[in-house]
Amino acid sequence: MVQMIDRRSFLAASLGLGLSALCGGRASAVATLAESRSRSSRFEQMLGGYVASGALAGVAGSLGYGTGEAQFFADGTLSRDSKVPVDADSLFRIMSMSKPVTGMAVMMLIEDGKIGLDQSLADFVPGFASPRVLTDPAHSMESRPARQPITIRQLLTHTSGLGYFSRIEGPLRDAYINLGLVPVRTDGKSLPDTQDFDYAHGLAEFAERLATLPLLAVPGTRWIYSMSPDLLGRVIEVASGRAFDAFLEDRIFSPLGMTSTFFTVPKSEAQRMTSLYSIRDGKADVLVDPGPGSVCLDPPPFLFGGAGLVSSPRDYDRFLLMLAGEGAIGTTRIMSQETARLAMSNLLPAGVDMSQALVSSEGFGALGSVALSAQPDGKGPGSFGWSGGAGTTAFVDRSQGIRAAGYGQFIPSTGLPFLAEIPRAIYGIS
Repeated sequence: MVQMIDRRSFLAASLGLGLSALCGGRASAVATLAESRSRSSRFEQMLGGYVASGALAGVAGSLGYGTGEAQFFADGTLSRDSKVPVDADSLFRIMSMSKPVTGMAVMMLIEDGKIGLDQSLADFVPGFASPRVLTDPAHSMESRPARQPITIRQLLTHTSGLGYFSRIEGPLRDAYINLGLVPVRTDGKSLPDTQDFDYAHGLAEFAERLATLPLLAVPGTRWIYSMSPDLLGRVIEVASGRAFDAFLEDRIFSPLGMTSTFFTVPKSEAQRMTSLYSIRDGKADVLVDPGPGSVCLDPPPFLFGGAGLVSSPRDYDRFLLMLAGEGAIGTTRIMSQETARLAMSNLLPAGVDMSQALVSSEGFGALGSVALSAQPDGKGPGSFGWSGGAGTTAFVDRSQGIRAAGYGQFIPSTGLPFLAEIPRAIYGIS
């Protein structure tokens, strides 16, 4: 296992204090430093165990305190047939960890006054002016008028009534696929139960096609994992007058120094790309997408705001650091403190049915889960984050001054306990 951080920076970061604060409260400082070392040791051992057991070819992780420098961990290689070690600059398919990025972009436009949190989606995508709701989703495409329009708040919190092609049953799933409403890159091997389809090309076409289909539920009534982040990519384009990827680059990636986060990985960076595997007998060893020849090196048919980004542990920590700094890294501020706090707060409409939520009994903010109380895995109230379907996860726990992320490359992400073990290792929960 390789650890990468300057020792002095880690000392300050571990304590969540500036170096000048180390002069007082020596006993408390020593205790805090000992605790941070224990966290690092547990996290390091947990990550390394997956490589030592052969379950994963390579892993990486980051752990930071307050707004201090992060400590990075890495073990194994980019693929099972590679000798190139994983490090903090290796590239991972972060999949649904793209969602909080899209969510923050929306919140920035809300701060700019170009989007309203409770504004109607139809103001940006007119096809949604008269949404309809399925009467029997499991068996029929029959529908009735929805009682209310879809709002931006509902899109940010998965309460719009939209679904996700791989998580629903019945004729609506087939309709999504037939219309190419599949917001994930594939070479055909990772969607074995899906019929042939032609992708929608461009976010405008994606939004227009999606608007022709009925909803699974009345907007604002049920939490249903959905393609709303991808639709919000189109809202961002309309509201800002910029292409979605250009907006992210200009307003988030460039200011934060995120130079290794891409919708399309440049060919010049292919040597940093990890390989993706599926699980067989408890090991991720069935190759799905090879790093050097990954589908991520080709432009996607449209920009997937919910699952399209590739990033490095070092780069994504810059995003987490901004969240920990409530909209800023040092003197570089990309959104106000008030906007950042709102984005990481519970934005759910009142009375929403959360029985289908992927993280039970949680609140939900701008495309990320929000802890409403202390969690069994150790996270504190207000913790914000999300995980990716290819074995990655990240969160910011401002109540305890911790930000962390873990990176594997395997599908399904539930095939190993990797994601669940990351916070438990950090917080020392057995």
